[in-house]
Amino acid sequence: MELETIVKELHLKLMSGTDKMKNNAAGGYTGDLLSDVMANSREGDIWITRQVHQNIVAVATLKDLAAIILVNSCEPAKDTLEKAVKENVVLLVSSLPAFELSGRIYNLLNSSK
Repeated sequence: MELETIVKELHLKLMSGTDKMKNNAAGGYTGDLLSDVMANSREGDIWITRQVHQNIVAVATLKDLAAIILVNSCEPAKDTLEKAVKENVVLLVSSLPAFELSGRIYNLLNSSK
C-alpha cells in the first residue's frame, strides 16, 4: 500500500520525505528499543515508535524502512527532523497511541492484499 494512502487514511502529519509518498509499505514494526528494531524489522516496514531522537533516522536508513511514525503527537527533536530531511527518510506524526495505530496500519495493509 502506498504511503500516501496510509497518511490520508490515518490523518498523519508529514514531517519529511514528501517525494516518497508513492513508495509502498510492506509491513510494520512497533517498538522503542533501537536494537530490537534493528534485529527484527524488515526492509519496507513502517516503524511505529515514541522515540524522537536522531538515532531513529539512522536505524530507518540502515534497515531501509518505508517510514517512521511518531505516536501520541510527539514531535521529532530539531536535529532529528534535520537528519530525516537530509537522509530523505519519511517521518510522520500521529495523534494515536502506538497500540491503536499499529492495529489500524495492520488492518489497512491486510485489506489491500
